[in-house]
Amino acid sequence: MTPPRPLPGHFISFEGIDGSGKSTQARILADHLRDAGHDVVLTREPGGSPGAEEIRALVLQGDPDRWSAETELLLFTAARRDHLERLIEPALAEGKIVICDRFADSTRMYQGTSRGDLRGKVDVLHSLMITREPDLTVLIDMDPAQGLARAKGRQGVEERFEDFGTGLQEKMRAGFLDLAREFASRFRIIDGARDIDAVATDVQKTVVTYLAAAR
Repeated sequence: MTPPRPLPGHFISFEGIDGSGKSTQARILADHLRDAGHDVVLTREPGGSPGAEEIRALVLQGDPDRWSAETELLLFTAARRDHLERLIEPALAEGKIVICDRFADSTRMYQGTSRGDLRGKVDVLHSLMITREPDLTVLIDMDPAQGLARAKGRQGVEERFEDFGTGLQEKMRAGFLDLAREFASRFRIIDGARDIDAVATDVQKTVVTYLAAAR
């Protein structure tokens, strides 16, 4: 098979409520694109760089009331800035495809609308410290109760946001769908309430279509 022509760097993010399967789909997509000959970096937020991973432990573990929404916003922004400097921007400059499990839209939704009414502050910090948006955002959409049941079934240690309960998950879903309308040019919504292979097929078609148009 002839390898694909080298592409300019492309930044693809995955968003969705907790338990939506976005992390699994991001990993499957990364494997699919690598098999097709692309140079892919798979990363996540919060995290993706050593400093950001340390902040991840602070914000995703512990009691739900450990941090206020305002403090979370500062911590997430600090983690994202380090991630951007040390991993995302260098990879894009080298022409790689960066696939990120969550990015700024999660902060717009969690701290901006769901955990607090801080959207204005989220946008100001983003414009000052981050500035970059993904080229393509894949939103894995599903019922909040189903997603929460999946997330809690993992029985992991990073369940601080899941512990806020179904009410937060419902706000999250509504918030993500609002963001998909606000940033319609880069968002693509995929029905996540199906088996993994069916979702993966739709994700792959969506991304391959985007990459073909971007050549």
